[in-house]
Amino acid sequence: MAAPVRLLNRLKEHRTAADLTQAELAAKVRVSRKTINTVENGVFVPSTELALKLGRALGVSVETLFQLPD
Repeated sequence: MAAPVRLLNRLKEHRTAADLTQAELAAKVRVSRKTINTVENGVFVPSTELALKLGRALGVSVETLFQLPD
């Protein structure tokens, strides 16, 4: 069985560029700061709904935040 694919994750880069703390972004998308932390660190893969909310909150597409490796 193949290992799960790890997404390329640029959430932290875009969050810091937007001058938001993890807590501020979490409040915007109505999740905990810990959820943002675990997504940024690749521990947790966000649901489609959360990925869309994160993209909207940061003004970027989901594909800009999360990509499949080549």
